[in-house]
Amino acid sequence: MPGVRKAVITLAAFGAGVGIAELAGAVNLGTAFGVGQIAFVLALLAVMLWI
Repeated sequence: MPGVRKAVITLAAFGAGVGIAELAGAVNLGTAFGVGQIAFVLALLAVMLWI
């Protein structure tokens, strides 16, 4: 099940990134998704290197 754990971590990072961007006043949902994608990539990098 380690693959499931990694997927959950990265998807949670995407959701958190979108949510934080919306709360911070993102202009539209596309901008918030862009921030979520950046958070996803950073979490994916962390998962690949450390976990």
